[in-house]
Amino acid sequence: MSTPAARAGEPAPSQSLNPKVVVISVAAAVGGFLFGFDTSVINGAVNALSDEFSLGAGLTGFAVSSALLGCAVGAWFAGTLSNRYGRIPVMVIAATLFFISAIGSGLAFGVWDLIIWRVVGGLGVGAASVIAPAYIAEVAPARFRGRLGSLQQLAIVLGIFVALLSNALIANTAGGAAESFWFGVAAWRWMFMIEALPAAIYGIMALFLPESPRYLIGKGELDRASKVLYDFTGELDVNLKIEQIRKTLERERKESLRDLLGGRFGLKPIVWLGILLSLFQQLVGINVIFYYSTTLWQSVGFDESQALLTSTITSVMNIVATIIAILLVDRVGRRLMLLVGSAGMAVSLGLMALAFSFGEVAAGTETITLPDPWSTVALISANAFVMFFGTTWGPLVWVLLGEIFPNKIRASALAVAAAAQWGANWAVSASFPALSNIGLTFAYGIYAAFALLSLVFVFLWVPETKDRELEDMDTLELGRLRKGDG
Repeated sequence: MSTPAARAGEPAPSQSLNPKVVVISVAAAVGGFLFGFDTSVINGAVNALSDEFSLGAGLTGFAVSSALLGCAVGAWFAGTLSNRYGRIPVMVIAATLFFISAIGSGLAFGVWDLIIWRVVGGLGVGAASVIAPAYIAEVAPARFRGRLGSLQQLAIVLGIFVALLSNALIANTAGGAAESFWFGVAAWRWMFMIEALPAAIYGIMALFLPESPRYLIGKGELDRASKVLYDFTGELDVNLKIEQIRKTLERERKESLRDLLGGRFGLKPIVWLGILLSLFQQLVGINVIFYYSTTLWQSVGFDESQALLTSTITSVMNIVATIIAILLVDRVGRRLMLLVGSAGMAVSLGLMALAFSFGEVAAGTETITLPDPWSTVALISANAFVMFFGTTWGPLVWVLLGEIFPNKIRASALAVAAAAQWGANWAVSASFPALSNIGLTFAYGIYAAFALLSLVFVFLWVPETKDRELEDMDTLELGRLRKGDG
């Protein structure tokens, strides 16, 4: 085996961040952009397609949430496929699914084929949610893995924002989501079809990405792996790194879901850690803010334009929060940031629950009005919640899921954790209307309780992984490496 590091006359790679690894990480994170775009784009189209297909509330809700079912399935199988065929082919498959879903949804004849196309897109979202963090973690140097891994969450929130923005531009230009737009096709259909453009870009970019060096080593392609490690990751001693990776892989040459089994509760403790991180990320109710925010603010007395403006501001704040996280994660560490985030979310959600307890229902309507100062408290608390989530639990869960699992189970364990995350996402989104009928104080009180439980969970069991090599994760002991001193 020849290694690039051994070539005479060539300079050794710098220990500073290699621009090449930034480029390939950004390209991989485009899957996260499509993740955010695809899950949010239906929000601007829902009323128009509901009218066109004469849908009742139940079927409308199912059409909106149907993509989440595909997400769970796509996440579940992405790990197996990426272990067998490689990380890059799965990215191309995800891009193809996004493209097919965009065109199919835009040309749907009725609600049932629309649901099918949305599920197809969900398969792509689920696959992208697994493969992007795994790939980025496997190509990124340990010193910079946190901020590069956070690109996934930044891409997701950018996708959400661009979906909202493109929906607004298309609807405003056409004069409404139900009105005709280009070539006489309804505006809401173009909202879906516009996604085909970034999907095609993602697929083309994926074809030019180098394969994960850890996948290549597992397949015995050592020369290709050494080139990726030298040219992109910037390893100073490629032979040593390859030997470290081989030692973590040699115990199990072929990874499968059976490798996740073990421990007192059926799965290995590290797998449960990933599942619980995923569950808590959703059980604090973050997607209630993004899926129902416009309706929520209208219900407490905002008019439609104020509600839309507030929702847009919230999405911009989420982008700013993610950028802050990228700047801090490799300096402060994962554990401390999660603890601060959990505490901040618990307080802000608790204040929202308290504020809504003062709500008054207007006579003859279902509109809730909040008297001063509680309307201001609710607004500030909701945006504080988004900031605490966006700087901590939003990006850091994806970072941790990409790095906490040992090499030999990473893709499969990440797939299980991501599937659990999508299941929790669906459960929270589907249950919010029923919980809000009981009372918004009750709903946000539950989310505040989960935020408090997440604080206890992180304090007791989540270790610090900052600056640790992926090959060292085999020795990770839950709850014992809180200071990152190994």
